[in-house]
Amino acid sequence: MKLLALAGVTLLAGLTLSLAGSAAPAAAPRLGGCPIFPATSVWNRPVDRLPVAAGSDATIAAIGVAGGVHADFGSGLYDGSRIGIPYVVVRGATTPKSRVAFDYADESDRGPYPIPASVPIEGAPAAADGDRHALIVDRDTCKLYELYALHRVGGSRWAAGSGAIWNLRTNALRPAGWTSADAAGLPILPGLARWDGDAATGRIDHALRFTVRETRRAYIYPARHYASNATDAALPPMGLRVRLKASIDISHLPRQARIVAQAMKTYGMIVADNGSDWYVSGAPSPHWSNDQLHALGTLTGSDFEVVDTSSLHP
Repeated sequence: MKLLALAGVTLLAGLTLSLAGSAAPAAAPRLGGCPIFPATSVWNRPVDRLPVAAGSDATIAAIGVAGGVHADFGSGLYDGSRIGIPYVVVRGATTPKSRVAFDYADESDRGPYPIPASVPIEGAPAAADGDRHALIVDRDTCKLYELYALHRVGGSRWAAGSGAIWNLRTNALRPAGWTSADAAGLPILPGLARWDGDAATGRIDHALRFTVRETRRAYIYPARHYASNATDAALPPMGLRVRLKASIDISHLPRQARIVAQAMKTYGMIVADNGSDWYVSGAPSPHWSNDQLHALGTLTGSDFEVVDTSSLHP
């Protein structure tokens, strides 16, 4: 994750993620007894009936029409590390609270953070570098704590690149121009393809997080931060939302891949970070079938379109 900018396009102060426009699901996804943001959250709103954005073809071409979708999550280990971005649910009342030293302290929430001794970290146990995200849900307060580049210091203290704390019962955004644990200033957890309470039910009722190799020096709602110096208008800004075209036949895909692909049709995917093109984020689980998820690679950039989300803005 590259953190290059302190400000983005001008948006109204006090923005929230509450929306007008397309219908919200009856209930928000839940985890540990907490909603993963309200049903009115931008993450939980279907976009299958919204219009195609102007310039969609050019933006999709800039990302790559031939590149295949890659499920950046799964089961087991790859090069000694879990596949995906893990999360943990804790009881905040009994989990020790820690102060964290941040590299980007001026754009991070001070905390303290309820970090369990065995907190799962992206890339661990093998990788010492990389994004090393840690996502923690406090089920007692329904708060989400997210950390980027988390490391132990001196065996007992914690240091990280940045950190953000979210109230899962509200739609509040980061201040304009602020990063989070993600380059776009967005929460990570609501955009992960998860097994428990998500794909295990046979459907994913929220948008997904994905990465592209190059973004533009801009962000659009609901993102709050950019991470690029490129000004090519065809490049995607942070927060851009794409969806799998309704005409794409996904009936041939194996069940798990079909569940993910249907979420791409109904809820779409949001650009959240710089990385590999068309890499879709999820949480590791032994229940995922890597072979089934690999079938998502038959979907390519040409199967997607950019969504006009202007009706979703406050």
